[in-house]
Amino acid sequence: MALRPARCYRKLERPYTRVAVKVPDKNYIGANPAVRIRRFVQGELRDDYDAVYLLVAQDALQVRDNAIEAARLAIVRYLDKKIQRKFWMRVRAYPHHVLRENRQLTGAGADRLQKGMRRAFGRPVGRAAQVYPGKVMFEVITYKSFEPYVREAFRRASMKMPGRYKVIIEERKVAAEVSG
Repeated sequence: MALRPARCYRKLERPYTRVAVKVPDKNYIGANPAVRIRRFVQGELRDDYDAVYLLVAQDALQVRDNAIEAARLAIVRYLDKKIQRKFWMRVRAYPHHVLRENRQLTGAGADRLQKGMRRAFGRPVGRAAQVYPGKVMFEVITYKSFEPYVREAFRRASMKMPGRYKVIIEERKVAAEVSG
């Protein structure tokens, strides 16, 4: 079956479910889906970068891991094309929350095959990051002169994810200033 639309999982209304790592016998969730984010850190970290750009969430919602991965790809591809690896990027939101779905049969005879809402915890279908206002989704460290490119990359990334986001710019201490 195809992936359900993101609007089905966007709201923060379900209980927080995650997989217990230390005591797997106490899990409600037996098998957990793999995280679809390929890399959490990318780029080349240099000592002379002087600006930190943060993409910060403004809404409380859930963002699925495939949306985070699509946004990461949008940022990296745009910055690679425009500033040629003169940046370092990190994904700061981790999808701990396991999404569940109680699939229903449709068609003739479905009532004889299914139990309805009895034991309707649902089966794991994916993962999502539970995001609250002020949560940093992505962090890019580069030069101040590349600000328009980073803003455009973040704008493209925010189109791939649900909710509203804003860009925050912070100063970064250069290594020469710290040692001197």
